[in-house]
Amino acid sequence: MGDMVEQLPSIYVKIVKAKGLPVKDISGTIDPYVEVEVGNYKQVTKHLENYQNPVWNSVFSFSKEKLLSNSIVVNVRDKDFITDDFVGRVLFDVTKVPILVRLESPLAPQWYGLEDKNGQKIKGEILLAVWIGIQAADEFCHEAWNSDAQTQSVGGESLADMQSKVYFSPTLYYLCIYVIDAEDLISSEKNKQPVASVKVQVGHQLKATRPTQVRTNNPMWNEKLFFVVAEPFAEYIIVSVEDEGELVGRLIIPVGQVPQRGELPVFPHSRRYSLPRVAQEKGEEEKKFIFAGKIRLRSWIDGGYHVLDESSTFSSDFQPASKNLRKPKIGILQLGILSARDLLPMKNNDGRTTDAYCVAKYGNKWVRTRTCLHTLTPRWDEQYTWEVYDPFTVITIGVFDNYHINGNKEDARDRSIGKVRIRLSTLETDRIYTHYYPLQVLQPSGLKKHGELHLVLQFTCTAWANMVAQYGRPLLPRMHYVQPISIRHIDWLRHQAMQIVAARLSRAEPPIRKETAEYMLDVNNHMFSLRKSKANLYRIISSLSGILAICRWFNQISHWKNPFITILVHVLFFVLIRYPVLMLPNIFLCLFVIGLWNYPFRPKHPLQLDARLSHAEDADEDELEEEFDTFPTSEPIDIVRVRYDRLRSVMGLCFSIVGDLATKGERALSIVSWRDPRATVISTIFALSCAVLLYVCPIQVAQLIGLYWLRHPLFRSKLPPVAVNFFNRLPAKSDMLL
Repeated sequence: MGDMVEQLPSIYVKIVKAKGLPVKDISGTIDPYVEVEVGNYKQVTKHLENYQNPVWNSVFSFSKEKLLSNSIVVNVRDKDFITDDFVGRVLFDVTKVPILVRLESPLAPQWYGLEDKNGQKIKGEILLAVWIGIQAADEFCHEAWNSDAQTQSVGGESLADMQSKVYFSPTLYYLCIYVIDAEDLISSEKNKQPVASVKVQVGHQLKATRPTQVRTNNPMWNEKLFFVVAEPFAEYIIVSVEDEGELVGRLIIPVGQVPQRGELPVFPHSRRYSLPRVAQEKGEEEKKFIFAGKIRLRSWIDGGYHVLDESSTFSSDFQPASKNLRKPKIGILQLGILSARDLLPMKNNDGRTTDAYCVAKYGNKWVRTRTCLHTLTPRWDEQYTWEVYDPFTVITIGVFDNYHINGNKEDARDRSIGKVRIRLSTLETDRIYTHYYPLQVLQPSGLKKHGELHLVLQFTCTAWANMVAQYGRPLLPRMHYVQPISIRHIDWLRHQAMQIVAARLSRAEPPIRKETAEYMLDVNNHMFSLRKSKANLYRIISSLSGILAICRWFNQISHWKNPFITILVHVLFFVLIRYPVLMLPNIFLCLFVIGLWNYPFRPKHPLQLDARLSHAEDADEDELEEEFDTFPTSEPIDIVRVRYDRLRSVMGLCFSIVGDLATKGERALSIVSWRDPRATVISTIFALSCAVLLYVCPIQVAQLIGLYWLRHPLFRSKLPPVAVNFFNRLPAKSDMLL
């Protein structure tokens, strides 16, 4: 694939190991480390205690374009309490360092003898390699310690949090526990039959069945409990049977022992487990296992579904969990994260401005750029590639401010600067898009624009037939339609999947922290927002505006607002009536012509987050405070009462519109339903009359009807037409509402 970012040359120094180092301490030991000086840059390896043959395996990169000198000095030093002792060094001239072009392997390290400060050979050798490579292409770019003029003030622990890395989120599966029944349950109290319920815990996920309606030793539940599990399956299923909150027995099953089910809807056989109860006798330290009954379960791990770990509105992956059920790839997506401009200072309390880095997420692959320190115009110039399996997917790129520089507290949170979403289906194949995207964040104080992000991306199709066929295939895997999971379960499972992905990424090094992953995954997207409710209401009105526009256009035609257009419509009408076989071809020809007409007006850049469409610009302060309030609310009761009354008024308006649409649909269905016997008689007689007339003289009747619709305003009445009056008098189910 071609380079989409600027070719920035960097000097790479790979320190592998050393041997035969001279002893420097009085105790006859040496604690060596390596200090690399490239012009005005400096980096050091970690020191190893009491090692004459140390191994470091460290790689450093230095920006070539900012060098103030052409010397490369590799110093070996001995770590001491007061002053570090000089052991030896190796000198290089930047002008003589070999240059590696794209796709070449890195330079093989060589043994170099150490010299003293006078250039004399001394005891000891060091294995290292020095070369100049392209930052976007070199395979050591992402694992090298990147050095610039500002990293000198950054501690070694913070350097790990500044590197660029690639992450893969875990493969998620649905775990279903079908709780069937139990036998011979023994309550902790003698001669008492339990009111039993079952609680199942998998990791941090906990779900429970309903308690039985009657007291019995052989209860039945027949309930399915769904959970989300991730590979590798190292967790346990804890099944607890309780009697009105008191533990009856507990069963522990490793998730790895649960059978996996593929695409076919074949369930494994149920299994009956002995249910032990752990009891502890008075005065005894050892626990005794007491039989408490048997429980029958059916459990399986389902790989035929796709576990949505994102909002279903803008998901980046629809593949099933099982690898053998996945579809072949259709293309490749390349993303170049170039730079940002006009960023706002995110830190004002310690003299810094913004330490920005980017995170991009598509499918199960996450990438993180390096952190650009103390600048409002960061420049990354990093390029990444993803395989594409479905064009109806979205890539998300977020920009964050690193709050973990210079040993900040572990509980510090990286602040979000903004994000960009790009749907792949809106991109033309093989076209390179480069554009500045606004970075906007909605906060309790209002909408804030934090700058602009410069991206370059390209979608290349490698299988045209598969890509075109994707438009006719179901969006989700087959199991979502054969055995659908209820919406109530899906929402809960999606939330659990997000938590698992965020927790797994936060354990990487350097981590993608929980607040970063949640912002990228839109964890709180399901929470109520009055602003989003109004935005969706106006979206419904806007989507219906096309039908209203056609009605207004036809009204202008029939009222002769433009006589020339009305005459043309008359001519077209008579042609279609005279040759009715041309009606459908003309409709499709019109669609074809409209598509060609709109081609020059196609979008030049991918769609971006629209603050006006989201009603973020004109949101009230109180509405934003309500949107960012905790769940459950932490506001006083008076504020909650005001918000509730406002919510009732807005929702009343929304659902009145929805109710009007439902009323019109019910009236259309009631034409022949005999709910209004007189209206049904009129409509059936009218339908019979139209059928007879169309059988006898179809063309003439159609012409008369068309001429009647297109009659001149002089022959029109100011009152509504008879058909409209008849439709408005039809009954609807709104009369049945309480």
